[in-house]
Amino acid sequence: MLIDNDNVLGPRYAIAAVRDHIEVIKDLRREAKGVDRQSLMELQTQYAEFASWLYQDLGDFDSAEFWLDRAFQWSHTVGDGDLTSYVMARKAQLAGEKRDLVDVVDLAEAAQRMARPRSRLAAVARTYESYGHALRGESTDSERAIDDVRNALDRVSSDATPWGVWLNEQYIDVHRAQGLEVLGQHAEAAEVFTHAITALPEGYHRDRGVYMARAAVAHAGAGSPEQAAALGLQALTVASDTGSGRIMRELARLDKALIPCQRQPKVSDFRENFDTALAHEA
Repeated sequence: MLIDNDNVLGPRYAIAAVRDHIEVIKDLRREAKGVDRQSLMELQTQYAEFASWLYQDLGDFDSAEFWLDRAFQWSHTVGDGDLTSYVMARKAQLAGEKRDLVDVVDLAEAAQRMARPRSRLAAVARTYESYGHALRGESTDSERAIDDVRNALDRVSSDATPWGVWLNEQYIDVHRAQGLEVLGQHAEAAEVFTHAITALPEGYHRDRGVYMARAAVAHAGAGSPEQAAALGLQALTVASDTGSGRIMRELARLDKALIPCQRQPKVSDFRENFDTALAHEA
């Protein structure tokens, strides 16, 4: 239920409940024994990883890193290798979100070494590695990693682990588009983002806003400021609905990219509305 609410409403409505539930689980563990105690520890680890994701979407990277560290530690207590591998992959994803040129590829490679060979989790980590290579300007390595993940989709679809079940063509496309954008291939990135937005299932309101904001940045880079501004306005509405810091961070990039075109009507409209949104946040 919390995950579904996050998809629709964003992180701010879920974070307090997640933190409360973690404390309840800790209390229950004091009296539990044997299998029940271990099951509670696994649930606590899952909640910690989810808390990290919520803080990541809010834009609070320090808290996101704190809860991922807790999840990583607790996953070792559980002894679930898949869960530990997944948390390590998430560490790589967070490093990519922070545009950390040093850690993202190393963390993704570590997650792949921890994962079962040819598993879905190995493919998830390879996806994040692709973006890390793009951040470093390593276009060939980035595309090779994406191709590897795409080629593995049929094989990993029967993987029984519950982690990374969202790995599909659309998810791969989004990460490829992110890589293309940072590599300066803006027009192609915008096209791939647009395809991913169209294919996104209903109920992913916040994620649609993230993709629209990133597509807007790509359009701006490709020299289509009015199209970028129109998408930016749509994404701004989603950011207002959900409180997503990820959307606002992309829109801040868009706002800066559109300064040379600020006299165009749609661009002016976007920048005015964005300034108003920032003032309300303050």
